[in-house]
Amino acid sequence: MNDGDAGVRARLVAAGVDLVLREGQSAVSLREIARRAGVSHGAPRRYFPTHVDLLSAIAREGFADLTTRVRKTMRDADPDPRTQLTALARTYLDFAAAHRGMFELMFRHDLLDSGRLRLRETSLPLFAVLADLVAQVRRPDDVPASVLAGALWANLHGIAQLWAWGSLPLATGVTDDDALLRATLDAHLGPAPH
Repeated sequence: MNDGDAGVRARLVAAGVDLVLREGQSAVSLREIARRAGVSHGAPRRYFPTHVDLLSAIAREGFADLTTRVRKTMRDADPDPRTQLTALARTYLDFAAAHRGMFELMFRHDLLDSGRLRLRETSLPLFAVLADLVAQVRRPDDVPASVLAGALWANLHGIAQLWAWGSLPLATGVTDDDALLRATLDAHLGPAPH
């Protein structure tokens, strides 16, 4: 791929990222991305043979953004594993709230399962960070750290989704998700030491 091709490809992905962030994943169409990138409506097919390829490239940018945020959070947080785990979870929930369309796109099973652009390899290192912290913090039991981390992640993801839909504020009466985050960590890891 020459520099011109790389530039067009990058413009298409950037236009797609912008579209997802502004209007959500349902607004993503090849024609609209081409229009926003200032290229012909057939250009996306030259660089992305399928719609899934383009969506995967856009989702990859979302994972890169989330990874950058998690790394910064981990650098800035106290080195205590529980504190780092709380900070990571807070970053995850904040990302989901601030970037709703991207968050929904990133975790689409069809994209992760497709193997396009090695998207799974982009997402799994984030889970490895979570699992490592859970291994350091968890209470002694027979549940493997990866399973406990998976349950914790599912719970966090559920909070993010249900909060965005308005279901959790309605059901719980809380006005922010901090109490839910603390309850989730306590449920999976035991109460925080005082």
